[in-house]
Amino acid sequence: MKKTIALLCGGISSEREVSLKSGEQVLQSLDKSKYEVRRYDTQTDLPRLVAEAKQIDAALIILHGPYGEDGTVQGLLELLDIPYQGAGVLGSALAMNKLAAKQLYERAGIPVPPYVVARRNDAVSAAQLVQRLGLPLVVKPAVGGSSIGMSIVRAADQIPQALTKAFDQDGTILVESYIKGIEITAGVLGNDNLEALPLIEIVPDAKHEFFDYVAKYTAGATQEICPARISPALTEKAQSYARMAHQALFCKGYSRTDMMLRGDDIFVLETNTIPGMTRTSLLPQAAQVAGISFSQLLDRLIELGIQAHHNR
Repeated sequence: MKKTIALLCGGISSEREVSLKSGEQVLQSLDKSKYEVRRYDTQTDLPRLVAEAKQIDAALIILHGPYGEDGTVQGLLELLDIPYQGAGVLGSALAMNKLAAKQLYERAGIPVPPYVVARRNDAVSAAQLVQRLGLPLVVKPAVGGSSIGMSIVRAADQIPQALTKAFDQDGTILVESYIKGIEITAGVLGNDNLEALPLIEIVPDAKHEFFDYVAKYTAGATQEICPARISPALTEKAQSYARMAHQALFCKGYSRTDMMLRGDDIFVLETNTIPGMTRTSLLPQAAQVAGISFSQLLDRLIELGIQAHHNR
């Protein structure tokens, strides 16, 4: 008997278009012999979702940013008693807030770049930031995704503009030491028994200073190499940090943790609880290298979501 799947996409965050694109590819890739799929744009279709809740066996949340990846929709689905893939309310909220995530990483012994927290009404001194953290600096909003509002600052006189850009997205921002090295990302699958997927090495085109919104979503703008071209020992270390981050943030189902490798040191940047889910997105690429097709990955996420729901 087919399961009825609610596919949630769209939404009202700045990543709406990315979500719609991912949702379309997920819709095309779900096995129609196993599932009846109903699509809901959370910008307009939440009343219909509530009305049809008793007919739904599980939900796939393909939303990014606030009001989708931050625990908001997860809480609604729990009220409606609908199983869903990925982190619950707590894990979603913690991972979306980069400051909360960093504090939990540090408590778990996971290395992070040195950082300073600034709030909108603080008197922020560019000179003090440079004295404490050096240059270059990374300035980014505490809440958000797809590198929106993020800047790399290479001179002190660029700091005010970078702060304004970040504060446009959130009232709390992070200023971090810039780690120059190899950018890698590690996917994890599982609720309690965690499987780390092959690492991906991210090499943005020379036109892009970092893996920004354009580099993420423009075809050919970034080279993504899987498995990453690093030693087995460093691969194991990075995968271990990805599992530790998943557990530190109380994640379920799956996650993808971004890191920087400098020499033999690895610094964890952030964890994504709903990674991009087009066929060519990073986590599906890593799953493919591990022998898991996109359709099989979706099956696995649905199963893990139902399992987590039963455990709750």
